[in-house]
Amino acid sequence: MSTSFDTTLSNLGINTTTANQAVANSSSGSTTLGQADFLKLMTAQLANQDPFNPVDNTQMVAQMAQFSSVAGISQMNTTLSAIAAKLGGTSATDALSYVGRTVLTEGATAYPRTTGGIAGAVELDKPATDVNVTISDAHGVTLKTLSLGAQPAGTVSYDWDGTTNSGATAGAGPYKVSVVAQNGGTTVTSRNLVWAPVESISNPSSGAPTLSVTGLGSIAVSAVRQIG
Repeated sequence: MSTSFDTTLSNLGINTTTANQAVANSSSGSTTLGQADFLKLMTAQLANQDPFNPVDNTQMVAQMAQFSSVAGISQMNTTLSAIAAKLGGTSATDALSYVGRTVLTEGATAYPRTTGGIAGAVELDKPATDVNVTISDAHGVTLKTLSLGAQPAGTVSYDWDGTTNSGATAGAGPYKVSVVAQNGGTTVTSRNLVWAPVESISNPSSGAPTLSVTGLGSIAVSAVRQIG
C-alpha cells in the first residue's frame, strides 16, 4: 500500500520524505487524507518540483477538481446519512401520538374488548399446514383452542368471541395466548401478536422513546406492527 502511494507521489513530482513529513504534521496520526493534508501535499509538490520541468497547470487544476469532487461527495454522504437517521428515528412527539391508542405487537398476554373476546394475529416465518392458537386463563387453564388450519407464510388474523370450548363465557381476563404452528409435523417458527392499549411513553436521556403497553410492559416503537 505504502509503495503504491510513494510511487504515485513520485510520479507527481513530490519528494516522498518531505511529503510524508507534511502529512504527519497536519494529520496528527490520522490514516485518512483530508483537505488540510491535500493542501500540504500540493505545497510540498510545488516546493520540490523540478524548476526545469515544473508541474503542468492542467494537471494541477485536474487534481484540485478531483479532490474537490471527492470532498463534496463525502460531505453529501454525511448529510444524507444524518437525514436518513432522522427519518428512520422516532421522536418523543411521534411516540406521544401512540398514547391512548391500541397497537398490535408481539406478546403472550391479552385483555378482552368491552364486547368480550380478543382479536390478534400470528406471524409465520414459513408456510404451515396446521396453526393452533390456545387461549388460557391467568392460572394456565385452557379456555379455547382456535384452529386456523393451513396458512401461508406471513401474518394471519384471528378473532375469539370470548366463549370457552364448552360454550361458557370465559370471564374478564387477562388471558394467556400461545401459538403452535407445524408444517407436516415440523415446527414452524411463529409469533403471537396481541392488541393492547398504550398507557404512556418513556423518553430516556439517550436512546429512542419506548411505549408502556398494558400487560406487556415497555416495548420499542419499532415492535409495533399496526396501530388501531
